[in-house]
Amino acid sequence: MGDNHLYIESFLLYENIGIPSEYIAYEDENDDNVKETENSMKWIKLTLETTTEAMDLVSDMLSELGIEGIEIIDNIQITEQEQKQLFIDFLPELEQDDGSAKVSFYVDADEDSEAIIGNVKSGLKELSNFVNIGSGEIVVSETEDKDWINNWKQFFKPFRIDETIVIKPTWEELTDVRESDMVIEIDPGTSFGTGAHETTKLCIVNLKKYLKPNSVILDAGSGSGILSIIAKKLGAKEVLGIDIDSIATTAALENAKVNHLSAIEINAKELIHNSVISKSIHHDFGEVFGVHDLYFMTGNIIEDEDIKGNIGNERYDIIVANILADVIIPLSDAIGQTLKPDGIFISSGIINTKEDAVREALLRNHFTILEVSRMGDWVSFVAKAQHE
Repeated sequence: MGDNHLYIESFLLYENIGIPSEYIAYEDENDDNVKETENSMKWIKLTLETTTEAMDLVSDMLSELGIEGIEIIDNIQITEQEQKQLFIDFLPELEQDDGSAKVSFYVDADEDSEAIIGNVKSGLKELSNFVNIGSGEIVVSETEDKDWINNWKQFFKPFRIDETIVIKPTWEELTDVRESDMVIEIDPGTSFGTGAHETTKLCIVNLKKYLKPNSVILDAGSGSGILSIIAKKLGAKEVLGIDIDSIATTAALENAKVNHLSAIEINAKELIHNSVISKSIHHDFGEVFGVHDLYFMTGNIIEDEDIKGNIGNERYDIIVANILADVIIPLSDAIGQTLKPDGIFISSGIINTKEDAVREALLRNHFTILEVSRMGDWVSFVAKAQHE
């Protein structure tokens, strides 16, 4: 099978699918305690037989079910562009591509794998209305091999978003750099965003197009912090990143530091205590929390009324969200009043089968759609707030 493609596809899909941080070896790999912990962990491996046509939809469905980390094996030949991007000297010999693919994911041996399989089968049944999912057979096995968690790193090499923005993993040396380049260093840690996936690229391109000097930005679902970092580097006056996962917030703070940006974490209690920010668009975060390049916090902007009510009314010039369609839909209802009149909402992470649902939500929540861009099976909307 095409093992090289396995790691490339896994890398591209890890953008939207987190891996629990306790299974990532941040510590010194020579530390015996780390090795002992890793070696003692048992996993149930579930391998789903499907088609290359359905891979993106299947991965999106697994993400929505909370499946954390996937592998893909197929016989799709690596393209010339991928070969250059990943610095592969020769292409592997693959069997003839018959359109089949295997998607593997791992769950803790203590979890209820039967319930997970049931949920996956239900998701596959729904997807079968849109695409050929293949046999959909799921094979169960047990493993202690977790090298899959880190193997993708060998294929994560520096790459260009466009003519001026370069993404570089922190462990790689950059040899091809121009004086005019904006180099962003990223350690995705638990895979909250590397910039290589189509959804993130769409966001970055649109940020570059719509962001003006001194813009105030809200990054909803900030993950690794890559969009917040790029927004600041592009000239944003103030950037707040919010994510529901505290591990993502930690990763974002670390990546800000790597990129020579000062960043602090604001907790919800501090935000509520200093709710003067929400009363006026004229107060800067710097006046309340101290001057920093970036501000991050952990919380749920959709469900937490305290957070939603205190991050600022008519405060943001741009809100960017690279999440999932099923999150963007309620988010479009929650963030309208936080945008300035004619403020811009950039949304991505939308699989093409849910494009119409997101469009309907945007229009229903008083947004005017300015443009729709596509890359592969993914869609991004740029919309303008129309306050009543």
